[in-house]
Amino acid sequence: MNLESSKAVEQAGLTLGSDPGLPGLKGQFLSLLTNFGTPLRQSLSTMITRTIHIDVAGQQLPVYLAHPEGKSSLPTILVISEIFGIHDYIISVANRLAEAGYLALAPDLFIRQGDPSREPTVAALMSNIVRKTPDAQVMADLDAVVEWAHTYGAETRRLGITGFCYGGRITWLYSHHNPQVKAGVAWYGRLAGAPTKGWPTLPVEIATALKTPVLGLYGGKDEHIPLDTVEQMRAALAQGQSKSQIHVYPDAQHGFHADYRPSYHPQAAQDGWQRALDWFRANGVAQVSGKCS
Repeated sequence: MNLESSKAVEQAGLTLGSDPGLPGLKGQFLSLLTNFGTPLRQSLSTMITRTIHIDVAGQQLPVYLAHPEGKSSLPTILVISEIFGIHDYIISVANRLAEAGYLALAPDLFIRQGDPSREPTVAALMSNIVRKTPDAQVMADLDAVVEWAHTYGAETRRLGITGFCYGGRITWLYSHHNPQVKAGVAWYGRLAGAPTKGWPTLPVEIATALKTPVLGLYGGKDEHIPLDTVEQMRAALAQGQSKSQIHVYPDAQHGFHADYRPSYHPQAAQDGWQRALDWFRANGVAQVSGKCS
C-alpha cells in the first residue's frame, strides 16, 4: 500500500494494524453482523422505503429513501455511510429518521468504484474503493441528491445531514460546501491529519469559515481519532460563527453508535441519537414534537 493510501485509511478513522471486522466484508468479518449489538428495528407499516436512482452526469446513483407515508413537504436529512456503503445499519438509521418525520436519503457514494462488501479487508477496501472516491465527486453527488429531493416535493429549505466515521468527515465538509444545509450531526468523523490528492481539505481547516451549525459526537476512548484533534477542532470552531458544538463521551470508542460492532456503547448511542434529533429541531431542520425512537 502506498503512502497516499495509508493516509486515506487514517483519515477515514481506521488503522491498518487492526481490521475491526465491519459490515459486508467477507469471511471472518461477516460474522460480526450477527454477533454484536441489538439490531435497531423500525415499524415500516406507515413508511415508504425503497431504492431510487438519480442521474449524475450519466452515472445512476443508487439512493436509499425512507419517509412517512402520506406526508409531503418533508424536511430532508442526508445520511452518509461509513466506508462500508449502504448496509443494514445505515438503512436502519434512515428508517429511524423517517419515523421521526424526515425524508431520509442515503446515497451509495462508492457506486463508481465498486462494491465495498466484496473487499476482503478494510485496507483493501480503502485502497480499491474509498481512496478512489474524491471529495469533489461526493460533493457533486450530494448536490444532485438535494436537487432530486426538491423535485420530489421535499422541503429542502429545511435540509440536514448526518454521517458516521467517513460520513462524519463528509458531514463537516458538505455543511461547509452547501449553504442550504441548516444543520449537521457528525458522528466520530476524522478532523485533522495529512491531506491526499482526492481528499485535499480537512474539517479543521474549514472550521472557522463554517456557517452551518454542526454537532460533533466523539468518543473519549477512540483509538482512531485522537482527542487532541477533537480539541483542536473545538478551538477552531470557537473562532468562527457557526455555533457548532462538540460533545465527547468519555468511555465510548470509535463507532459507538453502530450496534453491530463490539464498540457499540448503548448509553452513548442513545444519548447521541436524542442530541441529534434535538439539534436538527433546534436549528430549524424540522418542527418535530416529542421524542422519536
